[in-house]
Amino acid sequence: MESNNNTPTCWSLLPVESAPVGPEDANVLYSELPPLIIVPGHTGNRLEAKLNKPALVHWLCMMHTKSYFTLWLNLNMFLPIGIDCWIDNIRLVYNRTTGRTCNAPGVETRVPGFGKTYSVEYLDSLKLTGYFHTLVQFLVNMGYIRDETVRAAPYDWRVAAYEQEEYFDKLKKLIEEMHMTYGKSVYLLGHSMGNLYILHFLRQQPQAWKDKFIHSFISLGAPWGGTVKSLAVLASGDNYGLSLDPLKIREQQRTTTTNPWLLPTRRAWPADHIFISTPTYNYTYNDFRKFFTDIGYEDGWFKWQNGKGLLSDLLPPGVDVYCMYGAGVPTPVTYIYDEGFPSSQPVQIVYGDGDNTVSKNSLSLCREWKNQQKQEVHVIELPGTLHLDQIYDINALEAIQDVLLRNYSQQQEDSRK
Repeated sequence: MESNNNTPTCWSLLPVESAPVGPEDANVLYSELPPLIIVPGHTGNRLEAKLNKPALVHWLCMMHTKSYFTLWLNLNMFLPIGIDCWIDNIRLVYNRTTGRTCNAPGVETRVPGFGKTYSVEYLDSLKLTGYFHTLVQFLVNMGYIRDETVRAAPYDWRVAAYEQEEYFDKLKKLIEEMHMTYGKSVYLLGHSMGNLYILHFLRQQPQAWKDKFIHSFISLGAPWGGTVKSLAVLASGDNYGLSLDPLKIREQQRTTTTNPWLLPTRRAWPADHIFISTPTYNYTYNDFRKFFTDIGYEDGWFKWQNGKGLLSDLLPPGVDVYCMYGAGVPTPVTYIYDEGFPSSQPVQIVYGDGDNTVSKNSLSLCREWKNQQKQEVHVIELPGTLHLDQIYDINALEAIQDVLLRNYSQQQEDSRK
């Protein structure tokens, strides 16, 4: 199946629908509810910045600020001149020698709301851009309490997991705090790229610690084998679903370490699968070095080298897993460009099975863990459910509810196949 449409971003500028009502006996169930921590996906929480810059890219940009302001998401920053200021403020600087990134000179950033849900429920302070609100409100309707029994662990989504030591220390302390407060092991719920952070975190913990503090890992739409879309983003940019020039946004997207980290893996794709096709070359997994050279982004190769081990190995987490993902939705598997590559958008997209953002080849790799760990691995396919809709869709929400209330059964899993 082919089209010239691009795939949607991982959040929505549309008003968030009212959350479905939870179980009627929520008050009775409150004491039974296990503590839950949400880890969002790429671009899935707010970022703030404070400036003391040595130079400006435009005279209308701010050079100094006395306090922190919203860096993501502030829709005013995507106005014609504002976009240049925003890119210069949010960009990262990469050091090939150390393999680490830092903020641009004179920019200090922070992630607001760690341990709270507001930063992932809405990405902007005006509540125009909803993300996890529907799911969180559904949990509240079940009997959960915001910032107490359900909490969030937002992070700097520009930076891949291998650079996030401080974040993982905070996540571990949050888990232990909730375990101590409620006397129960904690559920971790991730969406999209957030699942890769959870997997990386769990792989770093001793098994005895996981046995004590973690009950289960609920993954929604995890790109276990990377995404084909990441190659198109790095080649020609993605405008986040806004009326912006993708090539302009590409400047920012190439400074992250997360976009190269999400390249498709050999576990998910045959060696000869063509991800990017141009009039002069067809790029497969074995051509990533040439791909980065040809698009003029040599740093991308080194960033990918630094972080590819987690996905190429894809070792099991060592806890019970409920791996949920959408399927049966046309999803990009090959992007076709004309002679304008990489400074033009794809002229065609070849589609396969998936959730419209991540291919089923990647989403379903969690099945391999069934034979690799003693802990249970449940694979829950949600036919027709889009990548973002997994945190809105009533079938997904009810499946999450059943897991949290320990009502989920193998029969339910089989019925969804």
